[in-house]
Formats: sequence, structure tokens, C-alpha cells
Amino acid sequence: MGAPSTPRPPWPAGLLLAPLAVRAGNAGGSLGDGLVLLLAVLVLLLAWLALEVHRRRTRDQQAHLRLLQEREQRLRLALWASNELYWQFDLRARTLEITRAAPDQANDLAMHTVLDGDPRIHQDDLPRVRDHLVAYLRGETPIFLSEHRMRSENGQWQWMLARGRAIAHDADGRVLRLAGTARNIDALRELESERQIAAEVLRNMAESVAVLDEQFKFVAANPAFSRMSGYAVEEVIGKDTALLNGDRHPPEFYQQARQAIREHASWSGEMWQRRKDGRDFLCAMQCNAIDDPGTRRRLYVLVTSDITERRRIEHELRYLANYDPLTNLPNRTQLAERLSHAIVQARRSGHRLALLFLDLDNFKDINDSQGHATGDRVLRAVARRLQDVVGPERTVARISGDEFAVVLEGIADGAEADQCAQRIIEAFEAPLHLDDRHEATISPSIGISLFPDHAQVPTDLLKHADTAMYRAKRGGKRGHMRYLQEMETDSRRRAGLIAALRRAIERDELHLAYQPELHLADGRIAAVEALLRWDSAEHGSIDPEEFIPLAEETGLIVPIGEWVLDAACRTLAGWRRAGADPRLKVSINVSALQLLRSELPGTVAAALRRHGLAASALELELTESVLMDNAALAGDRLRAFRDLGVSIAVDDFGTGYSSLSYLHRLPINTLKIDKAFIDGIASPDDHEDATITTTVIAMARTLGLQVVAEGVETAAQLAFLQRNACDIAQGYWISRPLAADACLRFLLEAQTGADARLDPAGAPA
Repeated sequence: MGAPSTPRPPWPAGLLLAPLAVRAGNAGGSLGDGLVLLLAVLVLLLAWLALEVHRRRTRDQQAHLRLLQEREQRLRLALWASNELYWQFDLRARTLEITRAAPDQANDLAMHTVLDGDPRIHQDDLPRVRDHLVAYLRGETPIFLSEHRMRSENGQWQWMLARGRAIAHDADGRVLRLAGTARNIDALRELESERQIAAEVLRNMAESVAVLDEQFKFVAANPAFSRMSGYAVEEVIGKDTALLNGDRHPPEFYQQARQAIREHASWSGEMWQRRKDGRDFLCAMQCNAIDDPGTRRRLYVLVTSDITERRRIEHELRYLANYDPLTNLPNRTQLAERLSHAIVQARRSGHRLALLFLDLDNFKDINDSQGHATGDRVLRAVARRLQDVVGPERTVARISGDEFAVVLEGIADGAEADQCAQRIIEAFEAPLHLDDRHEATISPSIGISLFPDHAQVPTDLLKHADTAMYRAKRGGKRGHMRYLQEMETDSRRRAGLIAALRRAIERDELHLAYQPELHLADGRIAAVEALLRWDSAEHGSIDPEEFIPLAEETGLIVPIGEWVLDAACRTLAGWRRAGADPRLKVSINVSALQLLRSELPGTVAAALRRHGLAASALELELTESVLMDNAALAGDRLRAFRDLGVSIAVDDFGTGYSSLSYLHRLPINTLKIDKAFIDGIASPDDHEDATITTTVIAMARTLGLQVVAEGVETAAQLAFLQRNACDIAQGYWISRPLAADACLRFLLEAQTGADARLDPAGAPA
């Protein structure tokens, strides 16, 4: 459009000026007529001008209206495109008008609601909306700004962000009306919530997370990175990750890892890193490439876990799975692996291989009497001694408890294994040094099995060596024995006896036999010794010398001993009710395990109470070796029995290495001279046994101890003992061991003056 043209008058200008010229030149014309005409023209001109101004103003108003409409349309389009609402709030009417703009209509939503009770604003958010409004009206905030929930057209609550300003004031400047926009921010709030959750997760992750740029410089890191590396996040931003490299990997290792990340956009593995304080730690790493959403530059996300402790625990578990933590020797598992490897080598080379199975004699007594700490020191000393004897190139293993094994590879024959076993036994003749002040002396029993002579696989070699070891132990301990095929029968019998012995009590297979003891001064029966017998349903009658050692080895002697104690007390109580001498006492044998491992004093006291017996009715017999091998603990237990009133007898005296001078310090009441010395006292050629017997009797009487002679089988032996003032005699000359009923008859007959030296008819047990 061009500029507006100058409006043309409706008639020619000359016509308007001509009358003026005529009148001006006609001196005689009428002045009044001319003025009238001029005024008419002026009126017409003014009317035209007014009309033209009106027309122009109309055009301007129309143009302005079109501009406003265009602006309104653009605003409506902008609001529609941004999905925003337009709202106005009238403070005087307290009404809220909400308009949703659309590109093709002025309004698609118009509502008038009361703010204080607006059902479209969430009830919980109304107080906050009012607070924001009051703050704006007071001038405390530059605009009205509020986030709150509003009910949408479909009835669902949605979060809205409302902004507004005052658009009308009264004469005093008070705000009358506010207007503004509001938009749905559900998606933004969800994104922000997700961002906050992600940030919180990242902040609380145990794994270190770091973001690196293309040059492997730190861009960001989480708190776990600082905890793991010792560096504050601010210290590493912009620095190369080589800051954490240690010297456990060569430099090319780190370069190869970076190259793999660049080429494959991913890398995972384990890497040693170095903390700020200089300590190294092992990391499990996972690195992945990402593109920055804003700049599209390449970034790397590095997730790292400190696995130093985990690897240490795994190493310890592997060590514990293969090595004994007490002695640091290979354990049974590792021994089996080494035996398998040694068998393969022996098969290839054609050489023999020997396995030595060692068990420490009487180690349980040391463990029980001196404590497990001392026992552990003994085991460590044994391990060192064994390794010194066989050499560091040979395998020494601890199988379990006090059992060890030695693998001898590349031997020519069994004689070499025998020689090594003998060297080991001789080496243990010297005391073991436990520390600067303590020593211990212990001996091994050794069983030997050979490859390929005795077995082809590790399990069989172990089994056969174990069998040979038990045969060596039964042969007197402190010895060695090579496996023989016939030992297998003994081994199977031994296993069968142990299994049957475990069920002997519940099957009622155990019983007691009682052997009377004759008081030589007045001829009365002073006591009876309770002797354990076992008649197995599977194996028949088993000799006590066979099954009692098995009971001690397996620990079954403790429950069996309790059964013996209860049965003996019950029998004695029954005899007394049947008329037996009330001074009669019963004597029972106590093993080392019973003395050391069980609460024997309490068990004894309970049995006496249960059967209504005084403590003087019971005597406990312990072998000389039990007392001397466990002197300290045995002394404490014996003093408990003395306080209880139970008497103590030392059985088989003279076969051990104790001395009367030591024994007299223990609360002992009786010495029982072993049958081996009694056998020779009546022989004219055996003066030594007679001398020993008379000496023991004399010394015992000096110490105030009572003496019992075991194994008296002839009148001459009995006469010798009477001449030398022996107190009590026990043996077949007096009576064989008797069943309970037969023994009661024997006791009653002895009380009526019958010959107590003879067995009652049918009484042998």
C-alpha cells in the first residue's frame, strides 16, 4: 500500500476563487452577499474535512482492531502451542476465570469459581496458593507464582504452574484484578522426580561412578568415588584418570584398556588402583561410552567396585579349603590332590610311593589335662618336627586332630618307607619345645601303605595306612607297621565292633561281673570289684581288652562308664537290702576320658543319692598311667572325690613309672599290686618279685595306704601275703568274677562262715 493521497475538493479551485476575485475587483458589489457565499463554502469545506477525518479514524480503528486480533490470535496460538491456560482473578468478586486457548476458537473452557472453596484446586494446596497470593499483594514477590494441583476436565488431579501479575488497580493503588497463565507440569515434575531419585541413587551407591571425557579426564563423580579413592570430587575434576594408576600393572596395561574403550565403547575387568594415601586397592571396573544429550560429545561412564577385601576373603577361603590354619600344613583335601598327582608321576616313572599315617600317642590326655591352647602348641611343634625330619621337598599334611600324613615319592621299595618312619619315631624322643619355658614329650604311631603294592588311588592308600597305624598302636604304640592284607579283616571287625558298641547299652548287651576281695586280717569279704562284660548279639562275647580300648578311642567310655556306675550302685544297694554286710563296698574302674572329660564327681554324687548309698560304699580305681599322665588335673578331680568321701585306688601299681613319694601327695587310699608281681612271689627262683611286693607293702603301710594284691591263685601266694601284712587279696583263689545273683550267695555264705576261698557251685562268670 502507498501513502494516502491528498483529498481532492468536490469542485475546481478556480470556481471557488472567481467570485472572490470579481467581488474584490467590483467596488460596487454587495459585501454581504460575498460573505454569505464565503461562509457557505467554508462550511462545506469543514464538513468535508470532518467527514475525511472520520473516515481516516475509522480506517485506523479498523487497522488497530485487526492488529489486536492478530496479536490475540498469535497469543492464543502461543498459549495453545504451549498448552497453557489463561486465567484472571477478580479480588473483589473473589472469582477465578480460566480460559484454554485454541487456534480456531476464542474459548474452549471458561469457568468462574470461588477461590476459597474452589473444587478444581486440591484442598491440600489451597492454603499454599493463598499464601503465595498474599505475598504478591504485599509486594514481597515480584510476581504471583504457585505450583499446585488442579482437577482436569477428565476429573484427574494434575500439577499446574501458575504465573500472574496485577492488571487493574483502584484509585488508591490496590490491586483489583490479576491475570496470568498456567501450564500442566506433571511431566516436568515426573522428570524432576526421576532426576532427583537418580541423583539420590547415584549419591548413595556403594560403587564409585565417575564420568570421563574423551581424554579420560574426570567430568563428575559420586561420593562413593571419594570414599574409595580418598580424593575429594573437586580434587579430580579436569584431571586424568592416570592419577589413580599404581605400579602393580605395567603402563601398557592401562593404555590397552583405554584403547579397548575407544574401539569398542565398552570395557570391563579388574585393575589395581592407588588411593590418595598411597595404598593399593583392587577394582572391578565397567566402562561404557555415552553421548552427551546436549553437546553430543563422547563421554565415558566408569563404574568401579573395591574388591580388595572380597579377593582377600576368597584367597583365605581357598587357603582354608586346602591348608590347616593351625599348622599351615596341607589338609586332607590338599593331601588328596597331591597324592593323585604323585600317583600319576609314580605310574609314569615306575617308582613306588609311600604314605605314612601318623597318630600321636596319648595326645588326648595332653589336650584334656593341659588345655586346648597347650594342645595346639604341641600340634604346631609336631608339624615343624615332622617337616624337619622328612625335608621341605616332601609333603607333610595334617589330616585331622592329632593325625598327620607324610608322602614319600620316588622310593625304590618299602624298606625306605620303614627307615623314614623309624627316623620320625627317633626324632620324637627329644622333647618338643613349646616356648622358652615349656616342653612336651610325645610319640607317634605310624602306619605305612605303598603304591602300587597296596592301593592305586589316594582314598585306598589313606585307608590302608590308617589300618596299619591302628595295628601299630595296638602293638604297644611308639612304633610303625606296614600294611598287610590280613589287617583288612581286623579293620572290618574293628569297625563292626565300634558300630555294635554304640548300640550296646540300648540293646541291654552290657552286664557286670563282681570279683570279691578278701580282708586277710579277719577273713571277711571287704569289697567286690565290678568288671564290665559285653555279650554282643552280632559278635558274641567280646574280651574287655578288645572292646574297652575301642570305647576309649571313640569316647563311648563316658556313657558306658556312667552305666557301670549306676548298675554297680544299684546292685550294692540291692545286696544290702538282701542282708549283705553293710560295710561292703563296690569298686569300679575309671578311664582317663571319664576322669578328664566328664563331670565325674557330680555323676558319682548323683548315683549315690539315687540309690541311697553313702560315699564310703564306693571306691574308684584308676590306673597308674592315668594318674601320672594327667597329674595336675587328676589331682584336682581326686581331691573332689576325697571331699565327697569316695575312696581312690591305684590299679596295676608297679607297671608304670610313678613313685610312692609322688603318689602320697595325691588323695589316694589304696594300692593294688599288679598280678605280674604276685605270679612270682611263691617261686623259689623268683626273689625279685617277692622283694618288690614286700617293699611296696612296707612303703604303702608307711604312707598310710591300704594294699590289695591282685591275681592271687594259690595258697602259697595267699600265705606269703599274710606273712607280709598285706591287707586284701583278690584272685581266683578267693573267687572268680561272679554274676550279681551268684555273688550275693557267695557273700551271704561267707558271712555265715563258709569257705570264702572257693567258688560256689556254678558261679564262674
